[in-house]
Amino acid sequence: MPIPPAALLRRLESTRLDYGSGRAAEKLRLLARLDRARLRTAQQVLRLHEHLAFMRAYPDDRAVLARVERMLRRFVRRGDLRRYRGALADSGIAGTAIRYAFFWPTARWLATRWPARLSIDWTNFDAPERLASALPLLVTPVEAIWLRLGDTTPRRALDRLRGKRTPDGTFYVRRVAAMPGDDFTRESYFDALDVPLVLQPGDDTPSRTHARHASSPVVFRTRPPERARPDLARELARPPRAVRRVPPREARELIDLGRAAMATRARDLDAFAYGSARDVRVVDDGDGLAWAIIGVVPERRPVLRSVYGIVTLRNGVPIGYLDIHVLFGCADLAYNTFASFRGAEAAHVLARLLAALRHLFAATSFTLAPYQLGRDNEEAIDSGAWWFYYKLGFRPRAAAIRAIARAELARMTANPRHRSSPRTLARLAEDYLYFETAGARAPHWPSLDTLGERVAARLAARAGADRESAVRECVRAAMRLLEAGRVRGAGERTTWSRWAPIVAALPGITRWSAFDRRALARVIAAKAGPSEDEYLARFDAHPRLDGALRRLTGS
Repeated sequence: MPIPPAALLRRLESTRLDYGSGRAAEKLRLLARLDRARLRTAQQVLRLHEHLAFMRAYPDDRAVLARVERMLRRFVRRGDLRRYRGALADSGIAGTAIRYAFFWPTARWLATRWPARLSIDWTNFDAPERLASALPLLVTPVEAIWLRLGDTTPRRALDRLRGKRTPDGTFYVRRVAAMPGDDFTRESYFDALDVPLVLQPGDDTPSRTHARHASSPVVFRTRPPERARPDLARELARPPRAVRRVPPREARELIDLGRAAMATRARDLDAFAYGSARDVRVVDDGDGLAWAIIGVVPERRPVLRSVYGIVTLRNGVPIGYLDIHVLFGCADLAYNTFASFRGAEAAHVLARLLAALRHLFAATSFTLAPYQLGRDNEEAIDSGAWWFYYKLGFRPRAAAIRAIARAELARMTANPRHRSSPRTLARLAEDYLYFETAGARAPHWPSLDTLGERVAARLAARAGADRESAVRECVRAAMRLLEAGRVRGAGERTTWSRWAPIVAALPGITRWSAFDRRALARVIAAKAGPSEDEYLARFDAHPRLDGALRRLTGS
């Protein structure tokens, strides 16, 4: 009897981590039959698609890869996909719509690249009255009078305003982009309205189906991915195979790959949205594993820390992402493996990533924020993220959390089948986890939050509501104190305006030597450079800055 398509799919999925003699031939037979089959539910279509994406990232050989890529290229033409297109919205499959309240930079990117495809998602707009009150600010005065006095809904008003050629989503984004003020003002305005958008599918709109970095080499597998728990200390001692800084065109492709990976999963990441094409590197770890390390444009960099967005690549396929903040020789991580690629090698990939970060940024310690561990994050609770990191060697500092962990470990020893409850996992996730190399001491990151309050008190004492004059006075005073030379360009001018109030608050800075003060001026100038590498190197090399900031922030 013929095997039903659902059974063929289950057989294919059962081979997920099977590699070696004869396995590729079996996979090819199953792929050929599923290529012709018609699946009977939307969930089955999604499962096939995601398994094909996994096989593209972990191919057995050239024949398997060719078959998988052919099926993915033609996936949009499958009859079962067309049948369940509506149910598969937000799946990231080519040919399906993406619905999300995109943040400002991503919405602007979509409206620029695919203007004919972006609309407002009225069916999921819970509070259209917010848009009604905001529309008069986006049009001419006489149009604003009509909007305020006329009896019309926001949807009908936009239909009249946008004309026949421009979808309402693109019209809205373009009008916000034309508002007076700077991009920070426009971002605040746009995100506050929280308008849901829908990107209709096109030949080249973002999708998981076609997501791959074309320049990445392909390494075929003869054995399963590495699932054993790694020794982090040993891995940190082994640097990646190669690091290359990529040219602007490839850099923009990698930034867009990161943006698309977020958009097709209803997420956003500032480090991709504000990625700098002048600061992108590819770290090659061998065996088809690589990372695209993406720096941020100078005007969007945090004042103290350096921030990077990272795309994890397997044979060029995005299998996860990270958001990292670096300072004090420490990297704070938000690590995520996309759902379709979990259960393969997450611990191994993380270990090799930490080795890459140590090589790139001289990081000697690593931290994980509570959200990453499960605070207000159900996905992390469901996956048991806290224990994943604990078993790799990350440890809590808070005494109460250490006590909970000891009690849970005792229960696991007494009963190997014991698993921490969601309530217990939430309690464990109330504070950071730390991994420190020999002799290193990671900073207590939350203490940096006190910096803003202390700077605010000083600026208030100088000029009250006139922050602009207070900052200008701080800049002049800081540049005199640090014997700084001429400011070069708008980026460096902005950096000085952000750093000068901190300089004024640094304890004991007037007693620093002239050499140390001039060295701080070079740290500040480097913050506005094309890459933050020089900034981090100068920061770490400064003999007094680290300690002064720790005293100022109470860390």
